Amino acid sequence: MNPVRIVGIEEICSALDYGEIVDTMREAVIAYSGGECDTPMPMHLALEPAAEVHIKSSYRRGGKYFALKMAATFPGSVASGMMLLSSAETGEPVAFLADGGHLTDARTAAVAAMVARELGRDDRVLGILGTGIQARLQASLHAAVLPLERVILWGRTKERAELCRRDIQSLLPGAAVAVVSSPAEVARYARLIVTATASRAPLLAAADLTDGTHLSAVGADTPGKQELHPDILRRAALLLADSRRQCEKLGELQHAPDQWERAVEIGEFCARDAVAPAGTSVCDFTGLGAEDLYIAESVWEKLK
Repeated sequence: MNPVRIVGIEEICSALDYGEIVDTMREAVIAYSGGECDTPMPMHLALEPAAEVHIKSSYRRGGKYFALKMAATFPGSVASGMMLLSSAETGEPVAFLADGGHLTDARTAAVAAMVARELGRDDRVLGILGTGIQARLQASLHAAVLPLERVILWGRTKERAELCRRDIQSLLPGAAVAVVSSPAEVARYARLIVTATASRAPLLAAADLTDGTHLSAVGADTPGKQELHPDILRRAALLLADSRRQCEKLGELQHAPDQWERAVEIGEFCARDAVAPAGTSVCDFTGLGAEDLYIAESVWEKLK
């Protein structure tokens, strides 16, 4: 057996290009929805007192590798994680990507930015609910595909919201970054909104939204999590999901099962170069093992 190469976070970051990741995620979701990937349902572990671990895997038919990903979040916003690439010919492990969860975070933000681009959005204002690493990456990745001039931010605590504001401001020095007092106020100023929290109750109601708003909901990825009132999904002119089977169990769709049949997978939407209808749109993200495979392969091919 050949030795497994352990790749640290500095090497990983040196191989990451946000613009390229956005394109890579488009390839990943199209491959997933097109049936090219064997991607089992995610495994979730709930650790006491309040930690959670997500385990995902995928193999693309004809590909050189299969991937196993573990990403964990612990109280105090402490994150950890890894991705393991193994040979699809021999099963031998090839590369252990000790990313601390960064590749998961980056691909999550990249696929949301990709959807905004695919929808033909040209927003100059981005609204974000949440103050974790995902808020920072969502701002950065959306700035890579949109002419952002303002970021409107909401968080549960003033201290964390202000810290996040300062970080986003340093990442996007040409944009104005402001903290507001409620999710509804974010919706008052922004027509492009990302929800990236661990909420278990709706943060936004249908009445909060202006026609033409697009919502990317990335926080709900386990049973019980919820950021949007189900009426938002019911009233949306376009309802997207990264995976219909995952979203009905783990995402916003678990709270609006009557909308499952009309949900369109992102990969299907991208593959047919569809045009978004007028009105509000929603994208339900639960995170795909195929996305983990594609970003891990991309990094490894650059580094090896």
